[in-house]
Amino acid sequence: MNRIDQKFQEDKKLLSLYFSAGYPNLEDTVPILKNLQAAGVDMVEIGLPFSDPLADGPTIQESSTQALRNGMTTEKLFNQLEGIREHIDIPLVLMGYFNPMMQYGIEKFCQRCEAIGIDGLIIPDLPVDVYHEQYKNLFDQHGLYNMFLITPQTPKERIRFIDRVSNGFIYMVSSAAVTGAQSTFGASQTSYFERIANMNLNTPTVVGFGISNAETYTAVTTHSKGAIIGSAFIKFLKEKGVDQIHDFVAEIR
Repeated sequence: MNRIDQKFQEDKKLLSLYFSAGYPNLEDTVPILKNLQAAGVDMVEIGLPFSDPLADGPTIQESSTQALRNGMTTEKLFNQLEGIREHIDIPLVLMGYFNPMMQYGIEKFCQRCEAIGIDGLIIPDLPVDVYHEQYKNLFDQHGLYNMFLITPQTPKERIRFIDRVSNGFIYMVSSAAVTGAQSTFGASQTSYFERIANMNLNTPTVVGFGISNAETYTAVTTHSKGAIIGSAFIKFLKEKGVDQIHDFVAEIR
């Protein structure tokens, strides 16, 4: 069974953290993963830096740019993650844009993910229709889940289609904006969370974008299985460093 499925069967709300591989420093990837697992995080999304990250807010864009300056590449990340399953047993998801994966070679990329022990991918610019028609069989062959994003503007019919072809979880974007931390959520966002919960989807949902503290974490997990925190965690890494990760997680829940 995929580690994502195993984790989502646990009777608790989940916390997933996102960071850009190679940030703050090139060799921080594995230490961050080890510290996150030790702090009790349920799942980690490792960002594959890209020069044109359209869906990302300024904080993640800055971290991605710095990671590229540090020398991070797709091959470098795979090399860093060799043997990671000797130390890490929580689900690991690679999140990135399709262009670097195509440049690397989709089949080769999937093979490396499988060999390392990556559980799934989040590719914001890969349309679900294209994935379903052209790539799903390949991903399935290598045991990789592919998670899709929905927003408050996603039509109900498309949400139902994503639910039918999805594995793992559906990534609920909290708003139509790019990524970035917020201190609270408004009535329209709460209504959106409730609307999706009332659809009784087969695939569990996890909310991302705008979650930065215990209040926003509690707000989104009232109506979903878990939450993903990115920008707030990256800011913390910049200010406090890798060794203080436990403090960040402790303040969320």
